[in-house]
Amino acid sequence: MAKIYDMIVIGGGPGGYTAALYGARAGLSVLVLEKLSAGGQMALTHTIDNYPGFEEGIDGFDLGEKMQLHAQRFGAETELAEVYATDLQADPKRLETSEGTFYGKTVVFATGAGPRELGLPGEQNLIGKGINYCAACDGMFYRGKTVVVVGGGNSAAADALILSRIAEKVIIVHRRDTLRATKIYHKPLIEAENVTFYWNSAVSQLLHEDKITGVKLRNVQTGLETVVPCDGVFVSIGRKPASELAKGQLALDEAGYIVADESTRTSIPGVFAVGDVRTKVLRQIITAASDGAMASHFVEEYLAEREKH
Repeated sequence: MAKIYDMIVIGGGPGGYTAALYGARAGLSVLVLEKLSAGGQMALTHTIDNYPGFEEGIDGFDLGEKMQLHAQRFGAETELAEVYATDLQADPKRLETSEGTFYGKTVVFATGAGPRELGLPGEQNLIGKGINYCAACDGMFYRGKTVVVVGGGNSAAADALILSRIAEKVIIVHRRDTLRATKIYHKPLIEAENVTFYWNSAVSQLLHEDKITGVKLRNVQTGLETVVPCDGVFVSIGRKPASELAKGQLALDEAGYIVADESTRTSIPGVFAVGDVRTKVLRQIITAASDGAMASHFVEEYLAEREKH
């Protein structure tokens, strides 16, 4: 008979490994299924300066590895496996993976969310060579340089504000003729002397040699194209949650995020969602870790209730 874990965590980012740590310390049998390496999106960030306790900053890959080792110290297991399918209504819950089938009394979704990409030729190869998706993570590499921010929502406006304090020049490119961001962002951006706008425009081509040298913009109304030289491009056109495994089983919101409140409980008892994949206001490493601790608490509560019956 296959082992039935008290908690199976899908995803080894900060939310997943915090849930695993808290669960293992509480005496639960815990398995983390991670398809790549510990840290998730965090592992792609060179320097993390906004996670408490590392006054000099820390490499995202190193932080992910530390979180994994910390959870494993208390008995959490890690399996490098990609999850292909889940049966969340089953008892125990069943997960089909590249390394076989695993069973758990509870499942914690910590699958994260990735940035939406422009979808232009060369974009993938230019990540870290001028293409960026997080101003808070990578803005400091553009001190005194010229950057383009693509997008007009809250995250794009927030990124542009951060960059306006670092870069020499910030160029905001937006498909519409006004920002979609909440009003609180409009005034400081319009008043910032080093911020300029290209309205009704979209990036049609990434210009580069080894690194980004500029972008070609196309006016969506007139079709006119303009070449804008720059040192970096920050793509901020939203995020896409990695919630495919939950589709058809868990309640999702319009954007595809798993519906779960601060308790991290989802629409199916015994299934929890933590970190960037769940509906929430702020998606940061520290809020993912907070979710992980919360999920572990409610996993324990759920298991205790099961024992009674």
